[in-house]
Formats: sequence, structure tokens, C-alpha cells
Amino acid sequence: MSASPIPEINGGGLESHVTVQKRAYYSPPWADVSIIGVAGSSGSGKSTLSQAIVKKLNLPWDSFYKTLTPAQSKLAFANEYDFDSPDAIDFDVLVEKLRDLKAGKRAEIPVYSFAKHSRLEHTTSIYSPHVLVLEGIFALYDPRVIELLDMGIYCEADADTCLSRRLVRDVRERGRDIEGIIKQWFGFVKPNFEKFVEPQRKVADLIVPRGIENRVALDMMVQFVEKKLFEKSRHHRDALSRLEAASKDSPLSDRVVVLNDTRQLKFMNTILQDIDTDPEDFIFYFDRLASLIIEQALNNAHFEAKKIITPQGYEYKGLVSTGEVCAVIVLRGGSAFEPALRKTIPDCRTGRLLIQSDYSTGEPELHYLRLPDDIASQESVLLLDTQMATGGAALMAVQVLVDHGVQQDRIVLATYSAGKVGLHRLTSVFPEITVVVCNMLDYQQERWVEKSIYLSTKNELRGKA
Repeated sequence: MSASPIPEINGGGLESHVTVQKRAYYSPPWADVSIIGVAGSSGSGKSTLSQAIVKKLNLPWDSFYKTLTPAQSKLAFANEYDFDSPDAIDFDVLVEKLRDLKAGKRAEIPVYSFAKHSRLEHTTSIYSPHVLVLEGIFALYDPRVIELLDMGIYCEADADTCLSRRLVRDVRERGRDIEGIIKQWFGFVKPNFEKFVEPQRKVADLIVPRGIENRVALDMMVQFVEKKLFEKSRHHRDALSRLEAASKDSPLSDRVVVLNDTRQLKFMNTILQDIDTDPEDFIFYFDRLASLIIEQALNNAHFEAKKIITPQGYEYKGLVSTGEVCAVIVLRGGSAFEPALRKTIPDCRTGRLLIQSDYSTGEPELHYLRLPDDIASQESVLLLDTQMATGGAALMAVQVLVDHGVQQDRIVLATYSAGKVGLHRLTSVFPEITVVVCNMLDYQQERWVEKSIYLSTKNELRGKA
């Protein structure tokens, strides 16, 4: 964070003939998170201001209080432990989590209980935020944290207001008694404010008196966030355009597997693409094709040799899977593969991703994520989607899996149709993944399969009613 002036707002070596093919680079929009630090006295309105700046995510400082020893816990229950000292904060864990988020990785945030004065067993998983608000009395205290911030804010309020807010908060939210709160205020909070908190004012980029009531300051901060989001969106779209331009003249990867165009396959494709096909027939034949696609995808899973003895006493040299296979469904189109997946692998564990393109910019955005906890240890991960046009959503989906520890060569993307441009984009960035496709197109096609599935299912249910 640069040491800019503080605006104070008042209320008023290879040989030349050797050709090296480099892997293309793709960075999702959350790979460089904008982190805003909000510091200030206890009760100065930091949390309220933070939530007003950005409602998408708020990382509470309370998560990083150190685990107390039995002796410290005894002091805490007697309101004699100093929570307002920098020594109470686990800065090493905080910096580690911030660095993970800044790099686009998932971070497990500890949960601290003030009622029990200890960290809880469960954690809060945070992944893919575009803007992160870190609020706490020491948000601008540690130089390592300051280096990671894009903006530092210091909240100011008079002492009486801070005390009254703390009384209301601690009684209502933390189950404390008024006598204990006042004891802590004069014993720890006020002295530590003058010693540790107020000096952070000097490193802040913005000083905000009166917190949420200061509309001018709030508007400035919201504009800063909006500007950062716009810049990230523009850079992401530009990167996708560069990938498209770079892939036009490159050969298609040999890890793209296209189903053999047999007479039976043409027959089923004809039925699916015929506008006069009955809803029941459409669902039946799409399920058949989806089963063939999944079977082909499983051929690219990892196996090892095994000898078995048949009931007749003969030796058979076969294969067994080297581990579990799970599937990740890209919503909403990928859900059309679920019936075929259940028939092919009845006990397959599944995860879900919802990636949608912004209506105004066309940029893919991650809206929902639920993956198996041990997905990184799965032998093969099937990524299922009905169609791939430009490859933007597929790029993001694969990046999510990679961010969660899945190795590229264990990912198999299975799709009904894909444009060559999208395939080039995807395999140039992730050259080790396998793509199984039924129909490969020279042009981009709008997503029609999930619409047809939805209409067919709706009409079928209406007919049974």
C-alpha cells in the first residue's frame, strides 16, 4: 500500500532454430483479490461500514483471535484477558489466509466463539471473492498485512459513542454482562486504543469520521470498489480475447476425443436436432448419447492391470480402477447428464458449479460452488456440461478444480457439443486435461440442449397430469 497523503473527510538460453510451444496463461478474475482494511477503535462502526461498502463478503477480524490456554481462558471468563492487545491476534495465520486469497486459492477461516473463548472445530471456507473487506482494530497494524491491502481505512468516533456501541454489541451478540464490559473498557480497551490503535491512523489511505453516517466517505469507498471490479472484468475479457486470437492457427490437441461418427450416432443426433421430435423421444435419445459420452470419458480414467480367476477356472487379465471417480456438474446444462451418470456409475459422488455469463459484458462469473471435500484425492474427476461454445465457462470450471488441488491429468471434460475455438482455448491453457465431445463444430452455437431438455420434461409432465 503506497504512502499517499491522507485525505481526511470532515462531516461537513535456447538456440534460435529450436521452437518451444509455451502453455497459454489464464487467470480468473478472483486471482488478484482487492483487499480493503478497515481499522478503528472498538465500537467505532467498522463492521457496519464494512458491510455497507461491499455486501458480497466480510471477513471478521474476530476469526483470528489466538486459541487461549486454560489459564488465559480463566482470565477471559473473568473479563480480565486483554483482547485489545496485538498479542491476542494470530497475525501469522491471518497473513497466511490473506496470501492464499490474494493468490486465488481457497482459504479455511477459523471461527472464534466469544461465549466459549475458544476457536470452534468447524471453519468457514472462502473462495473466489473479487473484493475482500478485512475489518478489525488491528487491520492496519502488521506491516505484512498492509503490504497486501489495496486500500486502508480508519474509522473514527468519539469515546462515548464507541462505549455505548460496545455495550449494546457485547450484551446482545456475545452474552456478556454490563459490569464486565465496563471493566474491560477502562482496563484494556481505552489504554490499548491510545497505544496501538490510534497510531494506525498514520498509515490509512482514508480517515472516516462518524462511520456509516458519513455519506461522502461511503460514496468514495463504493466508487473505489466499483472501479476495481470494472478493471478486473475488463482485464478478464481482454485475456479471453487474446486466448481466442492465439488459438486460431494452432492445431487441435490430441487429448480431445471425438466420438466415432457411426450411423447409430448420426441417427440419434438427427432425432435430437429435429424440431418435430417428441419430448419423450428427445429425453430418451439424449440419455442414450449421454451414456455413450460418459462411457468414453471413463475410458480416459486411470486403470491398472489385474489378473482374476473366472468361475470356470480360467485366468483373465483385466483392469481395475486405481481410485474413485467423482463428477462435477456445470449448472444448469450439465444436469442433463445426471440420469445417464446414475445409470453408468450409480454411487458416483457429485459436486456442482454454477457459472453464468454477464448479460452486458459476456464475461463468465462463478455464482455457486459445492465440491466433494476430498476432491483433490479422487483418481478421476468428470466435468459434465452439455455444450461449450467460446470455452470461457469451461476455462473457469477447470480453474476452480485446479485451485482445489485436482491435477490436470485427472480431469476429463465431457460435453455433447463444442466449438473448435473453445476447445483450442481450453487445451492451450490446460494441455493435460482430456476432453470428450460428441459433436465438434466449426462455429459457435447457442446453448439449446438444456432448453430442449427443460421443455421436453415440462411437456412430458404436463401430458401425465
